[in-house]
Amino acid sequence: MALNTSAQAPLPVGEVSRLIGGWIDRLGAVWVEGQITQLSRRPGAGVVFLTLRDPSHDISISVTCYRQVFDAVADVVSEGARVVVHAKPEWYAPRGQLSLRAAEIRPVGIGELLARLEQLKKSLAAEGLFAPERKKALPFLPQLIGLVCGRASAAERDVLENARHRWPAVRFEVRNVAVQGVHAVPQVVQAVKELDALGEVDVIIVARGGGSVEDLLPFSDEQLVRAVAECRTPVVSAIGHEPDNPLLDHVADLRASTPTDAAKKVVPDVGEEYERVRLLRDRARRCVEAFVEREERGLAHALARPSIEDPHRMIDERADHVASLTDRSRRTLRHLLDRADSELTHTHARVVALSPAATLKRGYAVLQKEDGHVVRDPAEVTAQETLRARVSEGEFSVRVDA
Repeated sequence: MALNTSAQAPLPVGEVSRLIGGWIDRLGAVWVEGQITQLSRRPGAGVVFLTLRDPSHDISISVTCYRQVFDAVADVVSEGARVVVHAKPEWYAPRGQLSLRAAEIRPVGIGELLARLEQLKKSLAAEGLFAPERKKALPFLPQLIGLVCGRASAAERDVLENARHRWPAVRFEVRNVAVQGVHAVPQVVQAVKELDALGEVDVIIVARGGGSVEDLLPFSDEQLVRAVAECRTPVVSAIGHEPDNPLLDHVADLRASTPTDAAKKVVPDVGEEYERVRLLRDRARRCVEAFVEREERGLAHALARPSIEDPHRMIDERADHVASLTDRSRRTLRHLLDRADSELTHTHARVVALSPAATLKRGYAVLQKEDGHVVRDPAEVTAQETLRARVSEGEFSVRVDA
Protein backbone atom coordinates (compact mmCIF):
# COMPACT_ATOMS: atom_id res chain seq x y z
CA MET A 1 0.00 0.00 0.00
CA ALA A 2 1.17 3.52 -0.77
CA LEU A 3 2.34 5.54 2.20
CA ASN A 4 0.91 8.90 3.12
CA THR A 5 3.91 11.20 3.08
CA SER A 6 4.51 14.84 2.25
CA ALA A 7 7.24 17.43 2.36
CA GLN A 8 6.08 18.34 5.84
CA ALA A 9 5.85 14.72 7.04
CA PRO A 10 8.64 12.74 5.32
CA LEU A 11 9.90 9.30 6.29
CA PRO A 12 13.42 8.78 7.55
CA VAL A 13 15.83 6.91 5.33
CA GLY A 14 16.03 4.07 7.74
CA GLU A 15 12.26 3.64 7.75
CA VAL A 16 12.13 3.63 3.94
CA SER A 17 14.92 1.03 3.82
CA ARG A 18 13.12 -1.05 6.41
CA LEU A 19 9.87 -0.92 4.46
CA ILE A 20 11.65 -1.92 1.23
CA GLY A 21 13.21 -4.85 3.05
CA GLY A 22 9.80 -5.90 4.28
CA TRP A 23 8.33 -5.81 0.79
CA ILE A 24 11.25 -7.83 -0.61
CA ASP A 25 10.91 -10.43 2.15
CA ARG A 26 7.36 -11.12 0.98
CA LEU A 27 8.67 -12.25 -2.45
CA GLY A 28 10.06 -15.46 -1.04
CA ALA A 29 12.54 -17.81 -2.71
CA VAL A 30 12.66 -17.86 -6.53
CA TRP A 31 14.45 -19.79 -9.26
CA VAL A 32 16.64 -17.47 -11.34
CA GLU A 33 18.57 -18.23 -14.53
CA GLY A 34 21.55 -16.20 -15.69
CA GLN A 35 25.21 -16.18 -16.57
CA ILE A 36 28.02 -15.84 -14.04
CA THR A 37 30.12 -12.79 -14.86
CA GLN A 38 32.13 -12.33 -11.66
CA LEU A 39 33.15 -14.98 -9.15
CA SER A 40 34.93 -14.29 -5.87
CA ARG A 41 36.09 -17.17 -3.65
CA ARG A 42 38.27 -15.72 -0.94
CA PRO A 43 40.48 -18.25 0.84
CA GLY A 44 39.16 -19.07 4.25
CA ALA A 45 35.92 -17.16 3.71
CA GLY A 46 32.70 -19.02 4.34
CA VAL A 47 30.74 -17.00 1.75
CA VAL A 48 31.17 -16.94 -2.05
CA PHE A 49 30.27 -13.80 -3.99
CA LEU A 50 29.24 -13.86 -7.62
CA THR A 51 27.36 -11.68 -10.11
CA LEU A 52 24.50 -13.14 -12.14
CA ARG A 53 23.71 -11.41 -15.43
CA ASP A 54 20.85 -11.67 -17.92
CA PRO A 55 22.46 -12.84 -21.23
CA SER A 56 19.97 -10.86 -23.30
CA HIS A 57 19.91 -7.59 -21.37
CA ASP A 58 22.36 -5.39 -19.55
CA ILE A 59 20.95 -6.32 -16.15
CA SER A 60 22.84 -8.06 -13.34
CA ILE A 61 22.37 -8.80 -9.65
CA SER A 62 24.69 -9.82 -6.83
CA VAL A 63 24.43 -13.33 -5.43
CA THR A 64 25.92 -14.73 -2.24
CA CYS A 65 25.99 -18.30 -1.04
CA TYR A 66 27.72 -20.38 1.56
CA ARG A 67 30.92 -22.10 0.50
CA GLN A 68 29.41 -25.58 0.82
CA VAL A 69 26.61 -24.57 -1.60
CA PHE A 70 29.11 -23.47 -4.25
CA ASP A 71 31.58 -26.31 -3.63
CA ALA A 72 28.88 -28.74 -4.76
CA VAL A 73 29.15 -27.35 -8.33
CA ALA A 74 32.61 -25.79 -8.25
CA ASP A 75 34.05 -28.39 -10.64
CA VAL A 76 31.50 -27.61 -13.42
CA VAL A 77 30.75 -23.91 -12.81
CA SER A 78 33.04 -21.01 -13.62
CA GLU A 79 32.82 -17.48 -14.96
CA GLY A 80 30.72 -17.38 -18.14
CA ALA A 81 28.70 -20.46 -17.23
CA ARG A 82 24.93 -20.39 -17.30
CA VAL A 83 23.29 -21.52 -14.08
CA VAL A 84 19.92 -21.80 -12.42
CA VAL A 85 19.92 -20.51 -8.84
CA HIS A 86 17.35 -21.11 -6.12
CA ALA A 87 17.69 -18.01 -3.97
CA LYS A 88 15.85 -15.66 -1.69
CA PRO A 89 16.03 -11.88 -2.28
CA GLU A 90 17.67 -10.01 0.57
CA TRP A 91 17.81 -6.31 1.30
CA TYR A 92 20.87 -4.97 3.10
CA ALA A 93 19.30 -2.01 4.84
CA PRO A 94 22.48 -0.15 6.00
CA ARG A 95 23.67 0.36 2.41
CA GLY A 96 20.37 -0.08 0.53
CA GLN A 97 21.61 -3.01 -1.56
CA LEU A 98 19.60 -5.86 -3.06
CA SER A 99 21.14 -9.31 -3.46
CA LEU A 100 20.14 -12.93 -3.70
CA ARG A 101 21.02 -15.52 -1.07
CA ALA A 102 21.48 -18.77 -3.01
CA ALA A 103 20.52 -22.03 -1.40
CA GLU A 104 21.16 -24.17 -4.48
CA ILE A 105 23.06 -23.72 -7.76
CA ARG A 106 22.50 -25.91 -10.81
CA PRO A 107 24.51 -25.68 -14.03
CA VAL A 108 22.44 -25.50 -17.19
CA GLY A 109 23.36 -28.55 -19.29
CA ILE A 110 23.91 -28.61 -23.03
CA GLY A 111 20.88 -30.80 -23.56
CA GLU A 112 18.67 -28.41 -21.66
CA LEU A 113 20.07 -25.43 -23.58
CA LEU A 114 19.45 -27.14 -26.90
CA ALA A 115 15.90 -28.03 -25.84
CA ARG A 116 15.22 -24.41 -24.95
CA LEU A 117 16.68 -23.24 -28.23
CA GLU A 118 14.49 -25.70 -30.12
CA GLN A 119 11.43 -24.40 -28.30
CA LEU A 120 12.43 -20.79 -29.07
CA LYS A 121 13.04 -21.77 -32.68
CA LYS A 122 9.53 -23.19 -33.01
CA SER A 123 8.03 -20.09 -31.39
CA LEU A 124 9.86 -17.68 -33.69
CA ALA A 125 9.07 -19.81 -36.74
CA ALA A 126 5.39 -19.70 -35.83
CA GLU A 127 5.62 -15.90 -35.94
CA GLY A 128 6.93 -16.13 -39.50
CA LEU A 129 10.41 -14.75 -38.79
CA PHE A 130 12.04 -17.62 -40.71
CA ALA A 131 9.63 -17.58 -43.67
CA PRO A 132 11.37 -17.71 -47.08
CA GLU A 133 9.22 -14.88 -48.45
CA ARG A 134 10.76 -12.53 -45.89
CA LYS A 135 14.25 -13.13 -47.23
CA LYS A 136 15.74 -10.16 -49.08
CA ALA A 137 17.92 -10.64 -52.15
CA LEU A 138 21.57 -9.61 -51.89
CA PRO A 139 22.83 -6.90 -54.25
CA PHE A 140 24.93 -8.12 -57.16
CA LEU A 141 27.85 -5.80 -56.39
CA PRO A 142 27.70 -4.19 -52.92
CA GLN A 143 29.63 -0.94 -52.73
CA LEU A 144 29.84 -0.88 -48.92
CA ILE A 145 29.62 -3.99 -46.71
CA GLY A 146 28.91 -3.85 -43.00
CA LEU A 147 30.90 -6.41 -41.01
CA VAL A 148 30.16 -7.37 -37.40
CA CYS A 149 32.92 -9.56 -35.91
CA GLY A 150 35.40 -9.94 -33.09
CA ARG A 151 38.34 -7.57 -32.85
CA ALA A 152 41.42 -8.84 -34.73
CA SER A 153 39.67 -12.17 -35.24
CA ALA A 154 40.32 -14.78 -37.89
CA ALA A 155 36.75 -14.27 -39.10
CA GLU A 156 37.45 -10.58 -39.80
CA ARG A 157 40.68 -11.39 -41.59
CA ASP A 158 39.05 -14.12 -43.71
CA VAL A 159 36.17 -11.89 -44.81
CA LEU A 160 38.32 -8.85 -45.61
CA GLU A 161 41.08 -10.72 -47.43
CA ASN A 162 38.82 -12.97 -49.50
CA ALA A 163 36.44 -10.15 -50.41
CA ARG A 164 39.23 -7.80 -51.51
CA HIS A 165 40.93 -10.60 -53.41
CA ARG A 166 37.70 -11.21 -55.33
CA TRP A 167 36.84 -7.53 -55.86
CA PRO A 168 39.62 -5.09 -54.86
CA ALA A 169 37.36 -2.02 -54.93
CA VAL A 170 34.96 -3.29 -52.26
CA ARG A 171 34.72 -1.21 -49.07
CA PHE A 172 33.88 -2.29 -45.51
CA GLU A 173 32.31 -0.66 -42.49
CA VAL A 174 33.58 -2.82 -39.60
CA ARG A 175 32.11 -3.04 -36.13
CA ASN A 176 34.29 -4.97 -33.67
CA VAL A 177 32.22 -6.48 -30.87
CA ALA A 178 32.35 -9.25 -28.32
CA VAL A 179 31.23 -12.47 -30.01
CA GLN A 180 30.87 -14.51 -26.84
CA GLY A 181 30.27 -13.88 -23.19
CA VAL A 182 27.85 -11.65 -21.37
CA HIS A 183 28.44 -8.57 -23.52
CA ALA A 184 28.06 -10.30 -26.88
CA VAL A 185 24.30 -9.94 -27.40
CA PRO A 186 23.91 -6.19 -26.67
CA GLN A 187 27.05 -5.31 -28.62
CA VAL A 188 26.11 -7.39 -31.67
CA VAL A 189 22.54 -6.03 -31.63
CA GLN A 190 23.82 -2.45 -31.36
CA ALA A 191 26.30 -2.99 -34.20
CA VAL A 192 23.65 -4.49 -36.49
CA LYS A 193 21.28 -1.59 -35.80
CA GLU A 194 24.00 0.99 -36.44
CA LEU A 195 24.96 -0.57 -39.76
CA ASP A 196 21.31 -0.94 -40.80
CA ALA A 197 20.78 2.77 -40.11
CA LEU A 198 23.57 3.68 -42.58
CA GLY A 199 21.91 4.13 -45.94
CA GLU A 200 25.12 3.46 -47.91
CA VAL A 201 25.58 -0.02 -46.40
CA ASP A 202 24.32 -2.56 -48.96
CA VAL A 203 24.65 -5.78 -46.95
CA ILE A 204 25.60 -6.76 -43.38
CA ILE A 205 27.74 -9.80 -42.49
CA VAL A 206 27.70 -11.16 -38.94
CA ALA A 207 30.78 -13.38 -38.69
CA ARG A 208 32.41 -15.65 -36.14
CA GLY A 209 34.82 -18.49 -36.68
CA GLY A 210 32.97 -21.29 -34.92
CA GLY A 211 33.11 -22.43 -31.30
CA SER A 212 31.31 -24.57 -28.77
CA VAL A 213 27.57 -24.55 -28.27
CA GLU A 214 27.94 -22.34 -25.19
CA ASP A 215 30.15 -19.88 -27.08
CA LEU A 216 27.57 -19.56 -29.85
CA LEU A 217 24.56 -19.00 -27.58
CA PRO A 218 24.57 -15.20 -28.20
CA PHE A 219 23.78 -15.88 -31.87
CA SER A 220 20.63 -17.75 -30.84
CA ASP A 221 19.41 -15.00 -28.55
CA GLU A 222 15.83 -13.88 -29.19
CA GLN A 223 16.76 -10.19 -28.99
CA LEU A 224 19.37 -10.59 -31.74
CA VAL A 225 17.01 -12.67 -33.90
CA ARG A 226 14.30 -10.01 -33.73
CA ALA A 227 16.80 -7.21 -34.42
CA VAL A 228 17.98 -8.98 -37.59
CA ALA A 229 14.38 -9.66 -38.65
CA GLU A 230 13.64 -5.92 -38.45
CA CYS A 231 16.63 -4.92 -40.60
CA ARG A 232 15.89 -3.32 -43.97
CA THR A 233 19.41 -4.23 -45.14
CA PRO A 234 20.09 -7.85 -46.18
CA VAL A 235 21.92 -9.76 -43.44
CA VAL A 236 24.31 -12.68 -43.97
CA SER A 237 25.00 -15.11 -41.13
CA ALA A 238 28.56 -16.46 -41.21
CA ILE A 239 28.90 -18.47 -38.03
CA GLY A 240 31.35 -21.29 -38.70
CA HIS A 241 29.63 -24.07 -36.81
CA GLU A 242 28.10 -26.77 -38.96
CA PRO A 243 26.63 -29.35 -36.50
CA ASP A 244 24.23 -26.97 -34.73
CA ASN A 245 23.06 -23.90 -36.59
CA PRO A 246 22.35 -20.89 -34.36
CA LEU A 247 18.98 -19.22 -34.81
CA LEU A 248 20.73 -16.35 -36.58
CA ASP A 249 21.20 -18.69 -39.57
CA HIS A 250 17.43 -19.13 -39.89
CA VAL A 251 16.44 -15.46 -39.68
CA ALA A 252 19.27 -14.13 -41.84
CA ASP A 253 18.62 -13.50 -45.52
CA LEU A 254 21.55 -15.76 -46.44
CA ARG A 255 23.50 -18.35 -44.49
CA ALA A 256 27.19 -18.92 -45.13
CA SER A 257 28.98 -21.93 -43.69
CA THR A 258 32.11 -19.90 -42.82
CA PRO A 259 33.29 -16.29 -42.97
CA THR A 260 35.28 -17.19 -46.09
CA ASP A 261 32.14 -18.61 -47.67
CA ALA A 262 30.31 -15.38 -46.78
CA ALA A 263 32.91 -13.31 -48.66
CA LYS A 264 32.51 -15.56 -51.72
CA LYS A 265 28.72 -15.33 -51.66
CA VAL A 266 28.50 -11.59 -51.08
CA VAL A 267 31.26 -10.30 -53.36
CA PRO A 268 31.54 -11.39 -57.02
CA ASP A 269 34.89 -12.51 -58.39
CA VAL A 270 36.36 -9.90 -60.73
CA GLY A 271 38.03 -12.57 -62.86
CA GLU A 272 34.84 -14.58 -63.23
CA GLU A 273 32.84 -11.46 -64.04
CA TYR A 274 35.43 -10.37 -66.61
CA GLU A 275 35.22 -13.80 -68.24
CA ARG A 276 31.42 -13.64 -68.16
CA VAL A 277 31.51 -10.21 -69.80
CA ARG A 278 33.90 -11.54 -72.44
CA LEU A 279 31.60 -14.49 -73.17
CA LEU A 280 28.57 -12.23 -73.35
CA ARG A 281 30.44 -9.84 -75.65
CA ASP A 282 31.38 -12.72 -77.95
CA ARG A 283 27.83 -13.99 -77.89
CA ALA A 284 26.51 -10.53 -78.71
CA ARG A 285 29.01 -10.20 -81.56
CA ARG A 286 27.95 -13.56 -82.99
CA CYS A 287 24.30 -12.59 -82.73
CA VAL A 288 24.92 -9.28 -84.51
CA GLU A 289 27.00 -10.94 -87.23
CA ALA A 290 24.34 -13.60 -87.78
CA PHE A 291 21.68 -10.90 -87.96
CA VAL A 292 23.70 -8.88 -90.49
CA GLU A 293 24.37 -11.99 -92.60
CA ARG A 294 20.70 -12.92 -92.54
CA GLU A 295 19.69 -9.43 -93.59
CA GLU A 296 22.33 -9.41 -96.34
CA ARG A 297 20.95 -12.68 -97.73
CA GLY A 298 17.46 -11.25 -97.62
CA LEU A 299 18.64 -8.10 -99.37
CA ALA A 300 20.45 -10.13 -102.05
CA HIS A 301 17.33 -12.23 -102.59
CA ALA A 302 15.24 -9.08 -102.94
CA LEU A 303 17.70 -7.51 -105.37
CA ALA A 304 17.60 -10.67 -107.50
CA ARG A 305 13.89 -10.24 -108.20
CA PRO A 306 13.05 -9.04 -111.74
CA SER A 307 11.16 -6.06 -110.42
CA ILE A 308 14.25 -4.85 -108.56
CA GLU A 309 16.91 -6.03 -111.03
CA ASP A 310 15.20 -4.22 -113.99
CA PRO A 311 12.72 -1.79 -112.46
CA HIS A 312 11.93 -0.17 -115.87
CA ARG A 313 10.94 -3.48 -117.45
CA MET A 314 7.36 -3.30 -116.27
CA ILE A 315 7.15 0.35 -117.36
CA ASP A 316 8.50 -0.49 -120.80
CA GLU A 317 6.04 -3.34 -121.17
CA ARG A 318 3.19 -1.06 -120.18
CA ALA A 319 4.48 1.71 -122.44
CA ASP A 320 3.87 -0.39 -125.58
CA HIS A 321 0.37 -1.15 -124.41
CA VAL A 322 -0.25 2.52 -123.62
CA ALA A 323 1.06 3.49 -127.10
CA SER A 324 -1.22 0.94 -128.75
CA LEU A 325 -4.19 2.25 -126.82
CA THR A 326 -3.18 5.82 -127.70
CA ASP A 327 -3.06 5.01 -131.41
CA ARG A 328 -6.35 3.19 -131.24
CA SER A 329 -7.98 6.09 -129.44
CA ARG A 330 -6.60 8.52 -131.99
CA ARG A 331 -7.93 6.45 -134.89
CA THR A 332 -11.29 6.15 -133.23
CA LEU A 333 -11.42 9.88 -132.52
CA ARG A 334 -10.31 10.68 -136.07
CA HIS A 335 -13.01 8.40 -137.46
CA LEU A 336 -15.60 10.06 -135.26
CA LEU A 337 -14.46 13.51 -136.32
CA ASP A 338 -14.47 12.55 -140.03
CA ARG A 339 -17.96 11.16 -139.76
CA ALA A 340 -19.14 14.20 -137.86
CA ASP A 341 -17.58 16.47 -140.50
CA SER A 342 -19.29 14.58 -143.31
CA GLU A 343 -22.59 14.78 -141.55
CA LEU A 344 -22.08 18.48 -140.94
CA THR A 345 -21.24 19.11 -144.59
CA HIS A 346 -24.28 17.16 -145.75
CA THR A 347 -26.52 18.99 -143.33
CA HIS A 348 -25.06 22.32 -144.38
CA ALA A 349 -25.75 21.53 -148.03
CA ARG A 350 -29.33 20.62 -147.25
CA VAL A 351 -29.77 23.79 -145.23
CA VAL A 352 -28.34 25.90 -148.02
CA ALA A 353 -30.48 24.17 -150.58
CA LEU A 354 -33.60 24.72 -148.58
CA SER A 355 -32.83 28.29 -147.50
CA PRO A 356 -34.86 31.27 -149.03
CA ALA A 357 -31.63 32.85 -150.20
CA ALA A 358 -30.94 29.88 -152.46
CA THR A 359 -34.46 30.16 -153.90
CA LEU A 360 -33.94 33.85 -154.56
CA LYS A 361 -30.71 33.08 -156.39
CA ARG A 362 -32.62 30.90 -158.78
CA GLY A 363 -34.59 34.02 -159.90
CA TYR A 364 -37.43 34.04 -157.51
CA ALA A 365 -38.61 37.17 -155.69
CA VAL A 366 -40.61 37.75 -152.55
CA LEU A 367 -43.30 40.43 -152.55
CA GLN A 368 -44.07 42.18 -149.32
CA LYS A 369 -46.54 44.82 -148.42
CA GLU A 370 -45.46 47.97 -146.69
CA ASP A 371 -46.19 46.37 -143.34
CA GLY A 372 -43.86 43.50 -144.24
CA HIS A 373 -46.58 40.97 -144.89
CA VAL A 374 -45.57 38.49 -147.61
CA VAL A 375 -47.96 38.30 -150.52
CA ARG A 376 -49.03 34.79 -151.23
CA ASP A 377 -52.35 35.34 -153.03
CA PRO A 378 -53.19 37.89 -155.80
CA ALA A 379 -56.36 38.68 -153.95
CA GLU A 380 -54.25 40.15 -151.17
CA VAL A 381 -53.21 43.15 -153.31
CA THR A 382 -55.11 45.99 -155.02
CA ALA A 383 -54.51 47.98 -158.19
CA GLN A 384 -51.90 50.70 -157.95
CA GLU A 385 -50.69 49.28 -154.58
CA THR A 386 -46.98 49.65 -154.08
CA LEU A 387 -45.11 46.53 -152.98
CA ARG A 388 -41.52 45.69 -152.21
CA ALA A 389 -39.87 43.01 -154.26
CA ARG A 390 -36.96 41.20 -152.59
CA VAL A 391 -34.51 39.43 -154.83
CA SER A 392 -31.19 37.70 -154.33
CA GLU A 393 -29.10 40.87 -154.63
CA GLY A 394 -31.40 43.29 -152.86
CA GLU A 395 -34.93 44.74 -153.11
CA PHE A 396 -36.91 47.36 -155.02
CA SER A 397 -40.52 48.74 -155.26
CA VAL A 398 -43.09 47.68 -157.77
CA ARG A 399 -46.66 48.90 -158.54
CA VAL A 400 -49.62 46.68 -159.25
CA ASP A 401 -51.27 47.53 -162.63
CA ALA A 402 -54.43 45.50 -162.36
